[in-house]
Amino acid sequence: MPELPPELIEWMDAHDWIYTLYAIVIVLLASWVANFITKRILVRGIDKLIDSKLTRPGMLQGRAFIRRLANVIPALVITFGVRLIPDMPEAAVTVVLNVANAFIVLTLALALSGLLDLGNDIYSRRSGADDVRPIKGYLQIVKIVIYLIAALLMIATLLDRSPLILLSGLGALAAVLMLVFQDTLLSLVASIQISSNDLIRLGDWIEMPKLNADGDVIDIALHTVKVQNWDKTITTIPTKLFLSDSFKNWRGMKDAGGRRIKRSIYLDQNTVNFLSNEQKEHLTRFSLLTDYLKDKQKEIDDWNAELKDAGELPANTRRITNIGTLRAYVVNYLKAHPKLRKDMTLMVRQLSPGPEGLPLEVYCFTDTTAWVDYEGIQSDLFDHLLSILPEFGLSVFQVPSGKDMRMSFTSLAEQQDERRKVPDESVLDDSAADEGRAEADTEDETEQEQEKEQEKKTKQKTVKKSSVRQKKTQSDEREEDDSGSESGDN
Repeated sequence: MPELPPELIEWMDAHDWIYTLYAIVIVLLASWVANFITKRILVRGIDKLIDSKLTRPGMLQGRAFIRRLANVIPALVITFGVRLIPDMPEAAVTVVLNVANAFIVLTLALALSGLLDLGNDIYSRRSGADDVRPIKGYLQIVKIVIYLIAALLMIATLLDRSPLILLSGLGALAAVLMLVFQDTLLSLVASIQISSNDLIRLGDWIEMPKLNADGDVIDIALHTVKVQNWDKTITTIPTKLFLSDSFKNWRGMKDAGGRRIKRSIYLDQNTVNFLSNEQKEHLTRFSLLTDYLKDKQKEIDDWNAELKDAGELPANTRRITNIGTLRAYVVNYLKAHPKLRKDMTLMVRQLSPGPEGLPLEVYCFTDTTAWVDYEGIQSDLFDHLLSILPEFGLSVFQVPSGKDMRMSFTSLAEQQDERRKVPDESVLDDSAADEGRAEADTEDETEQEQEKEQEKKTKQKTVKKSSVRQKKTQSDEREEDDSGSESGDN
């Protein structure tokens, strides 16, 4: 090894800080080499081992744990090397040691946090994890404890004081800590109750109308629960709301293995009537109605036979209706359907009629809970029911639209045009009769007017005669008065 020139050695002896700076550079270089060897050789080797042995995506958390733990090596090199630096002030050594130790504590805390994430990921990805309660909330509590302890140790290390001294002062900060961690404590209690009561699990389909949440649970944490809605949006719900607000969990449907169909067909009430003999004959050919019509007719005949004389009036007797026969047909059709559950509730019922018609509700359960399959079964079922209605003389109620009104007006106008072009004999007879009646009415009105005029003339003659008589009487009275006065004068 070549020796340094004597002049440089003498100059360095005259300036002692040169040796100190030289030693600091060597310690930093050693720290960089240790970091390079650890991360570029050891960590990469471990990553390749993970890729070859454990290829699941969850092992990414294991890589983060190893890389964070690798940061401890350079800090340890600095911790041991700083003590070997010559002429290093004690205060500087203490500061460097405290900072290095605080960094080591922080690195260990982050590594433990990554290790907990790895454990949670392995736990949630193992077989049968859907039936296991989540532990993420509890692990987050452990993380909070680790971070609090790490913060306490770091502060104690930087201040070069015992951690017990800091712990003695935490009693006065209890109220402040309770206020700061209020939401955390509430979320902790909520997480414990959710887990103990098994309210929700990962993968559950839940509905919370208050927050417009409707979808699958994809994450259960200490403070929040994430729900992926059916439109692929994410709704974040505070954990404590699952105890204070109501929500619906569809897990029971999946566990039961059947999904409910509850839908109504609105029938036109004007088409409800009794079956005629021809309709009974026609419907008896339906295999689903043969036994029903036979048994029902026997029951009705026995009932009507007991009425005796009262049974002669049709209003007193019982008869088969088309809507009752339809209801029996739908029940038998549902029982014969291969994709409906026979061990669950299955019925067809009438609901209260309204402005939209008479609701006939179908209530049953499919043998699958898959959404697409369920919708297909339901659609096929109602396709058949809507198509079979005319066989029973029934029709679906539908509110008339503007197009319906235009079509009705157009047909009415066409009918009127046809009547004008090709007059019917009955129409002509009716019009002639109308004209005869009009002429008779006119003649009657003329006679009535003539009678009224005759009566008016008679009244006028009577009034004139009475006025002449009154005038003649008055003149006679005046002459008598005049003759009386003349005799008096004589």
